Amino acid sequence: MVIVPTPGSRVVVRYRLPTGQATDALGIVVSVDASTIVVDGKRGLEHIDVATVIAAKEVPPPPAPRLRRS
Repeated sequence: MVIVPTPGSRVVVRYRLPTGQATDALGIVVSVDASTIVVDGKRGLEHIDVATVIAAKEVPPPPAPRLRRS
């Protein structure tokens, strides 16, 4: 069983696609229930079936944007 962080935390979730390949969702956990994890990331809201989750962990906030040099 994979431990899923609480809603509001920033996470990376690795899960299996229907093709069998693995992919990652990186973003903020919006909601978690017995069957679905919803992550809000760059690709929008991702609804992930808990049965397909391989691993999940909290990650630190993204780095600050770099300043452009003139």
